[in-house]
Order: sequence, then structure tokens, then C-alpha cells
Amino acid sequence: MFLFQYPAPTFSFYIFSYFALHSVNCNMDECSRLTFNNTCCILNNKAAWQKGAFLYIKIMDIRNIAIIAHVDHGKTTLTDALMRQTGMTEAGVSMDSNALELERGITIYSKNTSVNYKDTKINIVDTPGHADFGSEVERVLRSIDSVLLVVDAQEGPMPQTKFVLKKSLELGLKPIVVINKIDKPAARVDWTLEKVYELFLDLGANDDQLDFATVYAIARQGIAKKNMADQSEDLFPLLDVILEKVKPASSHEAENMPLRIQPFNLAYDNFIGRLAIGRIYEGVVKQADNVIIKTPEGQIRNGKITKLFTFAGLQRKEVKEAVAGDIVMIAGLPDIYIGETICASAEQETLPAIAIDQPTISLNFLVNNSPFAGREGKYVTSRQIKERLEKELEVNVGLKIDFSSGDYYKVYGRGELHIAILLENMRREGFELQVSQPTVIIKEENGVKLEPFEEVTIDVPQEVSGIVIEKMSKRKGLIKEMNPEHAGIRIVFEIPVRGLLGYRNEFVVDTRGEGIISTHGAGFKPFAGEISKTELGSMVSMVSGKALAFSLWNLQERGTLYVNANIEVYEGMVVGNVAKGNDLDVNPIKGKQLTNMRASGADEAIRLTPPYEITLERGLGVMKEDEYLEVTPKSVRLRKMYLTKNDRMKANRGK
Repeated sequence: MFLFQYPAPTFSFYIFSYFALHSVNCNMDECSRLTFNNTCCILNNKAAWQKGAFLYIKIMDIRNIAIIAHVDHGKTTLTDALMRQTGMTEAGVSMDSNALELERGITIYSKNTSVNYKDTKINIVDTPGHADFGSEVERVLRSIDSVLLVVDAQEGPMPQTKFVLKKSLELGLKPIVVINKIDKPAARVDWTLEKVYELFLDLGANDDQLDFATVYAIARQGIAKKNMADQSEDLFPLLDVILEKVKPASSHEAENMPLRIQPFNLAYDNFIGRLAIGRIYEGVVKQADNVIIKTPEGQIRNGKITKLFTFAGLQRKEVKEAVAGDIVMIAGLPDIYIGETICASAEQETLPAIAIDQPTISLNFLVNNSPFAGREGKYVTSRQIKERLEKELEVNVGLKIDFSSGDYYKVYGRGELHIAILLENMRREGFELQVSQPTVIIKEENGVKLEPFEEVTIDVPQEVSGIVIEKMSKRKGLIKEMNPEHAGIRIVFEIPVRGLLGYRNEFVVDTRGEGIISTHGAGFKPFAGEISKTELGSMVSMVSGKALAFSLWNLQERGTLYVNANIEVYEGMVVGNVAKGNDLDVNPIKGKQLTNMRASGADEAIRLTPPYEITLERGLGVMKEDEYLEVTPKSVRLRKMYLTKNDRMKANRGK
């Protein structure tokens, strides 16, 4: 018997020869394929059959899972530890490879990886935990067979936990619950498990889904165990539960059916173009295959697969073919989109469409025309901004853009953070632009005016809960739940997105930085009416020049400053806010009058309060309707749409 190892990681070749001394050179393109009992038997008609040799390919079992959880409950840490312990990556390598993800400590883009354990390939999809990137989670769940629901042993189920679990249960998936961070001093393992059961019941889980497996973990240390009393030094107990509870991704029948693949994610490569990441539901896919692409609406077009990749750890590995059950990356289909069906013939049925939640806010992207325009940016023209936004549409399915207006591009997104991440990526690439205030998308159905709502969960100390409830109520927030927690109180609100815009900055101040606010979309509901917010006025520079400490020292008594001394400002730039609602024109470059006469208070020390520096998220939150946020590679500034006082007065008279 001769044993050969094929390059593809999912196959092991066993050659049984009836003639002990004969070697077999099997050309895969000339082989006939027979399949039985999850084993492929390939007969080489020209060589192997004549010499009495059969080539058996034993297909490695495949399991497909996704890791879902609320923000910062340990999804990526757990995935990194699984890859490290199975030898797929080295220490220090993380799934969060994007610079923004590393800086913010959150997952922004869903990513694919795989680990090999006990002759089984486990495909893992690491998903974002923030509500603004919920579209990343929804489409992933359609392509896998089970989910690891990671829950913090101290915090318990949080809003995004509810969102992702609800989607999983609706698709009929049976989750495996991982209670993480059991080493925390304030960990409440039994309480957390009880809350998870309650959440399953609230979401209408069936009896089979309620009988979920539970694993206890310390992802940071790479430890998992089936029972709290067990001793463990690795995550292998979790992998054993996955092999035991998750059904194999493929079967003999699926492998012998005509090809059907459905993309659930998109990627882009500067050399080979658009890439589709999808699951093979049926059949076998090969490089150079001619395929049919069918849209959910029934439209048909032709395509050809030029390159085929599978995942091995964090690397993509080019292969010649892949079988049903595996998750692959396909090149050669430049117009492919999520939810379409890639199949072998036009007669095949399309797979069920993948629904993606619609955007909730919109804002305009414009060319920067401030007095400082072009100083810092590399890409500043309308054409360059349009090309960058078109490229973003290739992979960011939660985004929609209207290019019909010549003066600006209207961008629709899932939330302020969703838009802020796009702007941050653009400015790091050298783009310079300005954006308008985010506004909520209002739509009408059957004569009823609808607007998007959010479910907001707030954890705050007991002593500041009153001010939070007061401000949320003014913004049309309704209390759904209120429960005492070990460190304060947890309040669940339902509030229009309009009311939530700009509140996060106030929340940090009101709770002295001790509060936690989490949100997830609650869909479109009837319009809640007018919302009365406490509007701050803007402190607007009436001159251009360099801001001086003496002038800012006097201005800081009127409100909160956004700029520090020695920062260049221009006429119409917003340099701070005013407690009173009206805008205030100020002179931030006025210096101290020097005289040779001694005066009372002349030697008084100038002490400036550190400014409230404008970042992308802060700017989107505090800007007013008549203002733009100027975004450049080095600076983020607030400015008035009309820079001079006369122009602003004329614009106000025209309203």
C-alpha cells in the first residue's frame, strides 16, 4: 500500500494497488469520480484502471460555526486562542488585524478562519459585536450550522447578545453557550446561566434549542471546561463539544448534487478584484468552472471562476477544487453580490435570499471648501471621493450611496459609528472632505409615518439614574425594564434614533464616565413626534488667525472650548459651544493689550481648561443642522456652512 498526501488540507489520499511494485501517476483531470460513504473513489481510465489501482480520497469532516456575542465579551480572544492551540497561528497573532480594530479593541469586520482538530476542519467566522455592524452578523448566520454564544460571566446577556441570538434561533440553529471570564472577581456564573435560559425562553426557543450545551471558559488564558469543577489547561474540551454537538457540514447526497453556492460576504483584492466568500451547499466547485449566477428576483447571468481559495488559519490558500460544506473565496465574478446563488445550470432553484437590515441615518459627503482646504489632504476632488465611495460599496453591504446629485453624495448608514469608521479609514488614506449633520431616515407605509427605533440598555450607578431617566424621557425614550444590579441599576429604554443622536456625549458627562450604554436596532415604528433636546449654541470665530491663550481664557467662561492655544482658526470655524442656545460670534485671536502703566490684575495667571477636542464621533454627535464637519488626514474641525455672519443672516432670512 502506498500513502500520498495531496496538497489541499482537506484531503488524504490512499492508493491501494493490486500490483505491489507498480506506482500510479493519476492525472486528476482524467479521473472518473465515484462517491460513497463520504469517500471519493477516483479511477484513472488511462493508467490506474489498466494497472488495477483505485485512488480513494477520504474527505475530512467539516464543521461550520460562528462566534457571536456582545461587545467585549471575548469573541476574538477566544478565536485567537483556538487558532494558537491548534497550531494554526503563532502567539501574538490576532483576528483583529485592522488598525482601527486594534486601536478601539472592537471587531468591525467579520472574518473567516479555520482550525484542524481530530481529522476535522472547523470553519470559524468571528463576527462584530457592535449594533452598527449588525449586517455583518445577519448574513453570516445563514452560512453556518451552529453558533458559539459567548456571554460575560459578570455582565450576563446584553443587548447585542439578544439581537444575535434572536437571529440564530429564527434560523433554527442550536447554539453552544460559552460563559466566558469566569475568573473575574465579580463573576456570577449561575446567575448568568439563569439569565441565558430566560433569554432563550423570551425569544421563543424550541425544546431542542433550550437543551443547549454549556462550556465555561477563560479565553484570555486559553482554558475551557465542561463543568465548573473540572480541571483544564486548554480549549480542547470546547472543541470536543463542537465535534459532538455540531452536525457535519456535508453529506454524500449533497456532494453528488449540481453545484450551488451562496455568498455571505465580500472582499476586494487590488490584483484580482472583487471576491465572494460563500458556502458550498451542494456539489463540487473547481477553478475555471463556468457558472450561472441567479439573483433572488430571478435574473440570470453567466460567469467564470478564475481562482478558488479556502481558509487555513488566517491565511487564504489557493486550491483547485472544494466540496459541499466548505467555505470558500471565489474570484472572477466582478458583479457578484451577497445572497445571490452561484449554480451549475439555469434550471436550479435559487437559495433563500439573505435579508440585510436597512440603514437608519443619512448624511452628505462634500468636497472640502473651507479656507484650509487642500493643506493636508492628498485626495480632495469630487471624482476621487466618488471613486473611494464606489470602492467601499464593493464590500460594505450595510452602506448605500446616492450619487445622483452633482454637489454632494448622500450616504446612508447603520449608525454614527458605522459612518465614523468609514470617515476614519478615508482620512487615513489621505482623503479630505466635509460631511453634513446625520439625519434619521423617515419612511411611510400604508399612510403611516415610520422612523427607526433603538433598544438601549444602560448600566449606571444608582445616584445618577435620575438624570439619565429625565434626559431619555425628554428624548421620547420609554422604559421597558428596570432591574437593580450589583453595581447600580440596569434600565432598558426604547427610543427613536432621532432622540439618541448626540446623547452619548452628554451621557458620559452625566454619569461621570461610570455608565455603560449599549444599543441595538428595534426596527421602524410609528413616528414619535417632536423631540425637545437641550441645544447648545456654537461659539463661532469671526476672524482668521492663530488662537491666543489670553482670548481663550476669557471665552472659556462662556462655554466649552474645542480648540487649544496656538491653533489656527478661520472665520466661520466653530471653536466651542455656549450653554445658551444662541450662537455667539467671538474673537479667539485677540491678544492682551500691552501698556507701560501698571494696572490691577495685570499679572494674573492665565489658566486654560483642557479643550473638548473634536473627534469624528464627537463631531457627528454635537454638530448642528447649519454646520459641516471638516475631515482631513490631520484634523477634524467644526465649521458653519456659511462662513461669514452676513451670509448666515441672509440664509436664515430665506428660511
